[in-house]
Amino acid sequence: MRTSDGCNDGVSKLESNNDDICEVSNMLQSMSTASDNNIISVCANCGKEGDDLKSCTACLMVKYCNRDCQIAHRSMHKKECRKRAAELHDEKLFKQPPSQYEDCPICFIRLPFLHTGRAYMLCCGKSICCGCMKAPVYDNQGNKIDEKKCAFCRTPNPKSDEEAMESLKKRMEAGDGQAFFIKGCYYRNGDDGYPQDFTKALEFYHRAVEHGYSEAYNGIGHAYSTGRGVKVDKKKEKHYYELAAIGGDATARYNLGINEAKSGNFDRAVKHCMIAIRGGYSDSIKAVQKLYSDGDASKADYTKALQSYQTYLGDIKSDQRDRAAAADDNYRYY
Repeated sequence: MRTSDGCNDGVSKLESNNDDICEVSNMLQSMSTASDNNIISVCANCGKEGDDLKSCTACLMVKYCNRDCQIAHRSMHKKECRKRAAELHDEKLFKQPPSQYEDCPICFIRLPFLHTGRAYMLCCGKSICCGCMKAPVYDNQGNKIDEKKCAFCRTPNPKSDEEAMESLKKRMEAGDGQAFFIKGCYYRNGDDGYPQDFTKALEFYHRAVEHGYSEAYNGIGHAYSTGRGVKVDKKKEKHYYELAAIGGDATARYNLGINEAKSGNFDRAVKHCMIAIRGGYSDSIKAVQKLYSDGDASKADYTKALQSYQTYLGDIKSDQRDRAAAADDNYRYY
């Protein structure tokens, strides 16, 4: 009797004694993967019992007493291992991620995805919504204050590029990952007096990631996609886009969806686009619409996409933000 795909694959021509070996291996693997606390774990290769066995780091399905046993068992385990590792990866990849941006620290309403609907403050490192930035400020006597200050910490806005760069430097010294990312963008675009330097941009993107700012993974993935600062590498592009998407970055999620659609993996494309829509990336609606028009997505998928975006809008809308957007298109937030 054979119960494992790992041993069933390509063994029909083996002699009976090899079948017996395969059956024993399957039995050991079954014992190794047992989850019942009353069953002692055993090495999937040699059958050694113990509480200090190490799980296969790729699939987490079986255990081994040492690396030699793992190598010896690989030929029988690799098919199942790769299958389960891919399943675990997809479980993590397609899990609904945390929101890319926190709530506005003033009005406590979800920050919008659109960059004109929020602003990062160099003084305190907070991201504030357009409504709270545009709202009038009054002193204790009810008089309107015209002086430009941070809506959160009340620090006066920088009066020059030099002051702004000094504030950015302080944010980086404080370990603010978004500050590193912003400086990387300056180098990528050649903005604010910085020379365009893609290698420098990547350096700061990586430092942003080290300080917990997952959106920078998207910048790294884009570099591998376009060959800016590095050689084009589609595997690394996908890897970094996935890291960004898992961290909640809607742009990277959209990029993954488009790439999957180009490869003909339409189910995966729809999954990515749906998550991007819930993150506020409106272009993903157009992507799902095209998939539907081409017959690669269902009407239910397109309907769900529209409903998801309406839910997102309900989460970010406020009268104060509407007033700001109506007064100045630079404060448009959807």
